Amino acid sequence: MNVRLLLFLLIWPTSIWAQGFAGLGTDAEGFSVPERGYVFDFPADHGAHPDYRIEWWYLTANMQDAEGRDYGLQWTLFRSALIPDEIDGQIFMGHAAVTTPDDHYVTERLARGSLGHAGVTAEPFEAWIDEWQMVGDMEVLSLKAGSDEFSYELELRNEGPLIFHGDAGYSVKSAEGQASHYYSLPYLALSGTLALPEGEVEVTGEAWLDREWSSQPLSDTQTGWDWFSLSFESGDKMMGFALRQTDGSVYTYATWIALEGETQAYPDGALSATPLETSQTSGAEVPTKWRVELPDRGVDVEVQAINPNAWMTTSVPYWEGPVTISGSHKGRGYLEMTGYE
Repeated sequence: MNVRLLLFLLIWPTSIWAQGFAGLGTDAEGFSVPERGYVFDFPADHGAHPDYRIEWWYLTANMQDAEGRDYGLQWTLFRSALIPDEIDGQIFMGHAAVTTPDDHYVTERLARGSLGHAGVTAEPFEAWIDEWQMVGDMEVLSLKAGSDEFSYELELRNEGPLIFHGDAGYSVKSAEGQASHYYSLPYLALSGTLALPEGEVEVTGEAWLDREWSSQPLSDTQTGWDWFSLSFESGDKMMGFALRQTDGSVYTYATWIALEGETQAYPDGALSATPLETSQTSGAEVPTKWRVELPDRGVDVEVQAINPNAWMTTSVPYWEGPVTISGSHKGRGYLEMTGYE
């Protein structure tokens, strides 16, 4: 166990882990909570919100090399607050991964904001943890991360509007009303270089950046989620999630994103996600083939993992990887699954 991981586990209150997945159902007392009608302010809202307990800058990407081989990529910076508004109470965790049809490379970084090893500024925009960086102006971004085993350096160019989920960015996550502020940049064109054990690979593709912050985004009875970001060959896109409850029920939501960037929100019950096949990964047995349906849009697709073993062996383990889409719509996307054992 490295020194930073030991420090992280020592200062993190272990009692929260039973309260919803990874403590995201913990009571928000003392922290700000999302409110319906919040007016977003950019570029300020691209930066950090230290009065909220949890926040992330979450990028996934579907890529191909010159021969058409598929790759997936993740770059994530999580911010967690032990004390609202105080830099000494801000903890950062970074995850980076590259997925191929045959391999899955993953690494993690942990840091305290007060030590200067991690942080986020809004203008100019920079999110970093050690030498890992996402830097730019949300129109053009440079991205880098890696470990001794793999690394990447990429350029991202925004080619579409910001997308706000839920009610103008107020995203409800449970029947009890837990919510987050949630927007995305799903139109990022990508190019750059992956450095893998077999050598350097030039790739192009498209990326999806999620921005979300809250203080209690889940109910304490929610054990995990299945999250889909799907980009169809038609140019339409869809984000959807199913939050699993301890009683076996699910709470669902979907955003339909038309080719022109217009959106429609779909409340609980409109989306269905049914596991079709499971895979035994290095960490858990997880569904790696799904039937996803949004009848109002004629969506009835099979979502298949490119590599079933895309298990994130991080402090809080989960599954994250690229997928292919077939059926009523065709395309590529990303799937995240948490709370499986």
